[in-house]
Amino acid sequence: MANEDLGKQASEAAGKAKDFVTDSAGKAKEFMAENADKVKEALSSDKAEELSDKVLGSLADVANKITGGSHADKVDEIKQKLDDSFGNEK
Repeated sequence: MANEDLGKQASEAAGKAKDFVTDSAGKAKEFMAENADKVKEALSSDKAEELSDKVLGSLADVANKITGGSHADKVDEIKQKLDDSFGNEK
């Protein structure tokens, strides 16, 4: 009985989680559609540039550490392409 109850509870929790994610994704999509200009402006801001530089720099450092720097040129190329997508320095 206890295992059946746990299975039922897990199934219900999974269903609720799925509904939450689906609802949240719908709300995010709606927000993006309603605020496209503001979102684009925010992604082109000085703050976005600063934040993207920090995040992408950290990710590149981790990638280079994992690969022992053997793919540093490719990592830098990808980092630059991603960085060009955010902020105001193109």
